[in-house]
Amino acid sequence: MIEVKNISKSFGEKKILNNISFNINEGDSVAIIGQSGVGKSVILKHINGLLRPNQGKIVIDESTISNLSFNELQKVRKKMAMVFQFGALFDSMSIYDNIKIAIDNLTTLDKKYKKKRILDCLELVNLLDTKDMYPSDISGGMKKRIGIARAISIKPKYILYDEPTTGLDPINTDKIIKLMKNVQKNDQVTSIVVTHEMKIVNELVNKVIMLFDGKIIFDGTPKELNSSNDKYIKYFTLGRN
Repeated sequence: MIEVKNISKSFGEKKILNNISFNINEGDSVAIIGQSGVGKSVILKHINGLLRPNQGKIVIDESTISNLSFNELQKVRKKMAMVFQFGALFDSMSIYDNIKIAIDNLTTLDKKYKKKRILDCLELVNLLDTKDMYPSDISGGMKKRIGIARAISIKPKYILYDEPTTGLDPINTDKIIKLMKNVQKNDQVTSIVVTHEMKIVNELVNKVIMLFDGKIIFDGTPKELNSSNDKYIKYFTLGRN
């Protein structure tokens, strides 16, 4: 379980998050939505410990991560995987080695099982034939799928997705959403997705958190979001004022 308790975060004089609180239960699939710059990715970085709040706390499986030493925080991070907006692959490494580095650093798998795990994950994202290629050899959509393969390779309890469909055409967006559904179903992970994509909200998640002006203005189900009479929420979800 992830508990975000009354966190506030400022960068200089600019307050990004203002007394934010919400819970994510085990098995949830959660979308964090809102306009650009409202702090969606900042929340993700608090959850994985890359940022610490000015006030409040993040509790993951009963551990308050802002109070942990670096080594203790690393133990919590081993439960998590992050899928970055642009893939975040190492250009100098092959696709195979980009996944292997995560398994080497975040699991205790024996050598003979590592190869099988890497190939299984590449097969799951339907990119087994790219294992000897380099990031420069593949498309943006393929990089995102490799990013998901790398994330699931460590068998995380939590997967954090930062704008997984940004910049993709509708066909590749659909492929990514189907892949995320498959991961959610088969690996039974808890997912947190920062997104502008309403198709993800409507097809993938069971909980939606919407930010505006540093605060949460909605916390509920996709059905409740779509039936809201709030003018701003309607403007965001329907694309018309």
